[in-house]
Amino acid sequence: MIGRLRGMLVETGESDLVIDVGGVGYVVTCGARTLSRLPAAGEELTLMVESQWSQENGPRLYGFLAKDERKAFTTLIAIQGVGPKAALGVLDVLPPGELAGAVAREDKAAVGRANGVGPKLAQRIVTELKGKTLGEVTFTPSGLPGGPVPAAAPSVAGEAVSALLGLGMPEMNARRAVDQAITRLGDEADVSAVIKAALQELGR
Repeated sequence: MIGRLRGMLVETGESDLVIDVGGVGYVVTCGARTLSRLPAAGEELTLMVESQWSQENGPRLYGFLAKDERKAFTTLIAIQGVGPKAALGVLDVLPPGELAGAVAREDKAAVGRANGVGPKLAQRIVTELKGKTLGEVTFTPSGLPGGPVPAAAPSVAGEAVSALLGLGMPEMNARRAVDQAITRLGDEADVSAVIKAALQELGR
């Protein structure tokens, strides 16, 4: 079983990439959010990998840029009715931290924005993720027994995406532009700077 790959990025497609590790080219399936954050072809890349096998597709590798993303993926596909494609779709619209916030708020509508996830499946995901932990993220924030569950604080990325959605931008384009802006500016950038940089990315 392969858990990590480090090598040179050869090329990317609509839903996968090829990474050369010691002269062997591995085809790795990735979500749109991961593909939007990759380095240029020819540069070094490290992927966290989840290996899956099915009768229809045989062996397949799924790649992520962070351990919490891979953990969220494996947690999602353990839920009945959630396959790899739907799990990637969820993580495209809700990175792990934002997914944790949506689960804490019981926001099934946010989960239901993912491709391939209908209202019933979104409700099941929210219900079954409560109390689960992935990496450093717990899906149920701690609170006083019997008290209300506090909502997760919005992230810079989440606020920037919301602002772009308010301007009428398609969600996938907004998230891709925000990810690219944060990659360029760094994690310490404030919301206004990220929004400005994201608009520049969308204007290219």
